[in-house]
Amino acid sequence: MNLSEIVSRLVEDTIGKSSFLDPAKYWNGSGLSLSDGSLLMFGPELLLAATILLLLFVRLFNADRWFPGTAVALIGSFAALAVTIFQFLELKSSGDVVSREFFTGLLVYDQFTVFFRLFLLLFLVLVVYLTRISGIPDREDAPDFYTLLIGSTIGMMLMASANHLLILFLGIEMTSVPSYVMVGFLKGRRQSSEASLKYVIYGAGAAGVMLYGISLVAGLLGTASLPLMAQRLYAVVGDNPSITNPAVATLVLGVLMVLVGVAFKLSVVPFHFWCPDAFEGAAAEVAGFLSVASKGAAFALLVRFCLALIGTRADDVAPMYLFLGVGLGVIAAITATFGNLAAYTQTNMKRMLAYSTIAHAGYMLMAVAAMMVILNGSNGTDADIVNREAVRSVESLLYYLWVYMFMNLGAFAVVALIRNEIFSEDMTDYAGLAQHAPVLAVAMGVCLFSLVGLPPLGGFVGKFMVFYSLFQAGWYHWSMWAVLVIGGLNTVFSLFYYVRVLKFMFLGAPAEDARGFRVPLLSPAGLYVTGIATLVLLTGFAPFVVEPLSRTASEVARIFFPLI
Repeated sequence: MNLSEIVSRLVEDTIGKSSFLDPAKYWNGSGLSLSDGSLLMFGPELLLAATILLLLFVRLFNADRWFPGTAVALIGSFAALAVTIFQFLELKSSGDVVSREFFTGLLVYDQFTVFFRLFLLLFLVLVVYLTRISGIPDREDAPDFYTLLIGSTIGMMLMASANHLLILFLGIEMTSVPSYVMVGFLKGRRQSSEASLKYVIYGAGAAGVMLYGISLVAGLLGTASLPLMAQRLYAVVGDNPSITNPAVATLVLGVLMVLVGVAFKLSVVPFHFWCPDAFEGAAAEVAGFLSVASKGAAFALLVRFCLALIGTRADDVAPMYLFLGVGLGVIAAITATFGNLAAYTQTNMKRMLAYSTIAHAGYMLMAVAAMMVILNGSNGTDADIVNREAVRSVESLLYYLWVYMFMNLGAFAVVALIRNEIFSEDMTDYAGLAQHAPVLAVAMGVCLFSLVGLPPLGGFVGKFMVFYSLFQAGWYHWSMWAVLVIGGLNTVFSLFYYVRVLKFMFLGAPAEDARGFRVPLLSPAGLYVTGIATLVLLTGFAPFVVEPLSRTASEVARIFFPLI
């Protein structure tokens, strides 16, 4: 097959034989409908795009005096969040587990998509409000900053709903490019500009590798549509699924290259180099956004991509995917170990939390590895049992992400608020801060202990669910038990560097020239961090929060495993 034939097949596969502008796709005679209208399914993204336009007009006409950028961003984010809540409740109440393709199959609309929209938009609202409290950005730069922030969020939402390799690439790049600018948004700081440049260089390299991998996979399979990949793969592989088959070797190379782009967003080893420098150079608010939102979107994309490869006939190529699952488990163990070891030597809070983020990416990757091993190492196990265990793996990932959103955002929020008072992000300068701002110190303690995974905090429940999935996956391949042991040891070791921060805050003696300050409980900053810490606590021991969140995560995971 020559290049022109490959291009023509991809174009036909992407846009089909009908026009994007065909009104019949979006109009049912009486109006737009949720079941058939692509525009309504794309509603939250459209609202965010409209918010960006409003922000640009505010900037263009210097109207920030009457329409502050923060207010516009909050209103637009709340509107998109409200629409997403409506979509999620409608899908949940109807029990609909069918995935609907829209925009000619480029995107998919289902509970998984809407769940991650809800995750990303709630986090966006929390971050925007945090920036209002902390004062970064200032009024003049607010429209520009929120345009980048919301634009990156749209890219993440595309990643969560990607149904095509082109959208996979577009979503990652639309997420990354605004992030490069946000990292270097602090003007006049050499460290910030240097961090942004490093981020751009690493990101460009990862994007090039990923795009080449996409070309290999799409060229070999003759399609870039995720639902068709497994079907075409079985036809291409034939009766020889071993690595000695040139088609299999090329496919494996292409898949690994695509995973490089996803691994870059996850900052897993060995694609983590950008993370510590970028977090240290960026504002704490930006670092908090990147540490949570990009992880969530990348994991949504990783789950979709892995399940698209498997399809519904995994028996023929199960050994190849079992190897992929074991490989992901090894990378997860290495990532968690490296992140925790490197975090122990850090003195800058943002840099320490960056390595902590790397470690937690490893923990969450363990859930994906468990899912792949369970699905491909079943050895004749009853399909319902296999799917039930796979659901638990995805459920553990979703639960962990929701808890991680609150505990990591809370830690970065405290860093940002303390920075505004003492003009330092070095943990040695945190000595005795509990005497001045006990609200911030207690909130930081709750978030850090939850990051460790101590009961009765939310991090304990999330980590326990992931470890349980690894234990169950160990019955399908022994390597998962080894990953479980490494994960447990890392949890114990992480306690040392988290407690080190609290030791400075509660037991350290403040310097004689230390600047005293107060953060009242009823102040905006006090209420914000108290609310975040309360959510971290509730997701750990409150049955009225833990049980509904766990059940919802399980229901969302079931859309991929309809046999249950």
